[in-house]
Formats: sequence, structure tokens, C-alpha cells
Amino acid sequence: MVIYSGRKESLVGPIIEQFQAISGIDVEVKYGSSGEMASLIMSEGAKSPADVFYAQDPGAVGSVIDMLQDVSAESLALVPDWAKSNQGKWIGVSGRARTIVYNTDNVNPADIKDLNSLCDPKYKGKMGWAPTNSSFQTMLTAMRSMWGEDKAMAWVKCMMDNDVAVYPKNTPQVEAAGKAEIDIGLVNHYYLYKFVLDAGEGDAFKARNIHLASGGPGSLVMVSPIGIMSTAKNKDNAQQFVDFMLSVVAQNYFVNSTREYPLIEGVKQHPLLTPLADITKANISLSDLADIQGSVKLLQEAGALPK
Repeated sequence: MVIYSGRKESLVGPIIEQFQAISGIDVEVKYGSSGEMASLIMSEGAKSPADVFYAQDPGAVGSVIDMLQDVSAESLALVPDWAKSNQGKWIGVSGRARTIVYNTDNVNPADIKDLNSLCDPKYKGKMGWAPTNSSFQTMLTAMRSMWGEDKAMAWVKCMMDNDVAVYPKNTPQVEAAGKAEIDIGLVNHYYLYKFVLDAGEGDAFKARNIHLASGGPGSLVMVSPIGIMSTAKNKDNAQQFVDFMLSVVAQNYFVNSTREYPLIEGVKQHPLLTPLADITKANISLSDLADIQGSVKLLQEAGALPK
């Protein structure tokens, strides 16, 4: 079986190896960014060797949704409605919340109500973002859908006017916030907890997450989705993999190893996490986040990404 993975090998390699050991199925994994994998699938078309597309975010699978077969009704029944395709073409494996990571010495979290709070000049030169990151681009896609293109562009420009520092990904933003190299970063929730746990008891690591209560794009809760290609040559094995990823074994892996939110009933989330029920999710369907390319174009037009 061939998996195209937009998730990093360090995060999902161990659970894929566990599937191989349990099932006896030989698995070949091609790793890259979710956007790269989606583009590769589109360019390969019907000749793609991929059996499964496992992405970091819904936008990437949404861009190739016409190339995915229907997810089985049995699988779809395992996760809540918000965590699967409204067309039944992909299903979430684990939940990931967009957050603002902040330095606890320098930022009062009560001052940050929503993403527009970051336009305050007092944060000038003290923030970071990762505009090439697919989860950031998915958040921007939600922003465009919820706010409109003009308001989304205005927000990107206000961040640039505030001299936001560019990072390649989430982890270095969290590390920088803990060291007060920046005061604020835009990240997924789970990157913080490795630093917190490594630092030991108490508040030795000087950064924490804010889950915005506004219900806007900054409080987007995404899933890492999985879909089976309609051209898959190993569909039975691919279905076994989907079943495994929605099993108690795999869900507990994501709880304990990556600190993501489990999506099936009966699996408890990590005790460090804000309960999913307490997060005001962005009022948008994850199926409406497919236009990642439009967000890349906006970032290019704003000068946040090279053209």
C-alpha cells in the first residue's frame, strides 16, 4: 500500500509502523507538505500510485476531493459530523486547534480578543508567523470565507506593518515565545506541550496557548484528514489502514505522543489540553476550506510570500 503523507514522519511514522507490524501489510510512505502531496496527486492524475492521502489539514484533501472514493458508512459513523467531509469523501483522524502562543511574562492574554487584536502597535516587532505552513494557510482560507477577501488582506497587511517575523514552521515560534524572542506566535495547539513537559513541573517554560473565544477564524479547529484514492490499487488494505487510524490504539497514540484531540468516543484527551467542548470553534464547515491556492495567492499579493 502507498500512502502520500502531508504529515511529518516524526509525527506519524511510528503509528504507520505499528499498523505495518499489526497488519502485515507492506506500506510505502511518501512524505512532503500537504500542498506538495495534493499537487503531486493532481499532476499524476489517474496514474498516481497513491492508495491513501493523509493530510495535515482539510484544505489539501479538499483540493483533490474529486479523486477520492466515498468513505465507508461504518467509518463515517465513528467521528462527529464537523470532523468529516460533507460529501463523505474524507474523514478526520485527529483534531488540531489553531491557537495563539504567547510569552507569559510579556503578554496579558485578556488583551487578545481575536486576530484583529494583533494589529495593535504595541505588538510591533514582537510576533511571529509561518506563512508557508499549510495549517496557517487553512486558517487564512477560513478568514477569507468568513470575513471576505478585503478584510483578510487588510489583516495580513496589518501583521506585516507590525513587523511580524517569518518562521518556517510552528515549533520555532513556540520555542521563541518561551525565550521571549517573540511575545506572540500563530500555531497549532500541540506544539507547546513538548516544551512544557520537557521543562518539568510548574511554569519553567514561559509560554502558553490562548484559545480565542470569538468563534472567528483564529479559533479554527481542524482535523488531519484521510481519504482513499478512487484509483487506489490496494483498496482493501487502504480501508484497513483507515479502520486502524480510527481505532482506540491509534487514537491513544495521538493523545499521548502528539497531544492531538481524539475524535472517536471513549478515548480521553490529554489532561494538559483545553477540553475540546470548551473551545469556541470557528463557525465554518471544514469542507469549505479547499481554496488553499487562493490563500497562497493573497499572501503573494500582500508580499508575505514570494510570487
